[in-house]
Amino acid sequence: MVWTYVLLGAVLLFAVFPFLWTFAISLTDKTVSSGTSIYDFPSSLFPRHLTLNNFFEVYRTFSLGKYVLNSVILSSATVVGTLLVASLAAYPLARMRFLGRDLIFAVVLSTLVLPSETSFIVNIITLKNLGLLGTYAGVVLPVISTAFGIFVMRGAYLSIPETLLEAARIDGATELQIWRKVMLPLSVPSLTALGIFTLVGSWNDYFWPSLALITNEDLQPLAVAVLKLKGQFNYDPFNIAAGAMIMMLPVLLIFLAAQRHFLRGLDGAVKG
Repeated sequence: MVWTYVLLGAVLLFAVFPFLWTFAISLTDKTVSSGTSIYDFPSSLFPRHLTLNNFFEVYRTFSLGKYVLNSVILSSATVVGTLLVASLAAYPLARMRFLGRDLIFAVVLSTLVLPSETSFIVNIITLKNLGLLGTYAGVVLPVISTAFGIFVMRGAYLSIPETLLEAARIDGATELQIWRKVMLPLSVPSLTALGIFTLVGSWNDYFWPSLALITNEDLQPLAVAVLKLKGQFNYDPFNIAAGAMIMMLPVLLIFLAAQRHFLRGLDGAVKG
């Protein structure tokens, strides 16, 4: 038992160390600690002089405000779209009987083994023909339909007793009403878990937004903009660390606030 806790502690330390180190560097007062190397362990992990000036400087100098807004818009639209598509698509695959249902679900799941990069060229050509290249919609629409989302929601629906659906049908409810008034309220934990997964993936996504917005850099999200910090602050690791923290903190706080629903949602999806 003791060795189990030791191993878990080592894994935890290994996982959080990059975050703690970056956080410490971002709070270090570079005007007082001039000449101190960020690689000077362990002193770099425990700065003597703390400041928030690095955050203000990088935010003001690099105009991160518009990139933060872009990330909020893109991530919010992606989360809402993914939850809507996944919850709708999973309902017939879980609760309706029709020819080829299991085959369709197997084909959907098989797409999980394909790397997302295989669809980039087709998506770019399609967006260009539709006139959506360089727009928010061009970033969001190709990524809101995911096999993982359908899998999670199907598992959540299968865990709901069939008797509730039969009672609703006897009362005259349509399938859309059953989905909206019965399935969705009982699937909130799974919706939350899927929403968090989607939010983290969308907020941190770099490659696809950089391609879809190649003709309009003003709409680029924070994940794309943060990588430019190394060029602008090439000799200022304190500002680079502050920019990285601005990137990480929002999704971290959201996850901590919703972790109870997140774990319950995963449990429901696995059981289903």
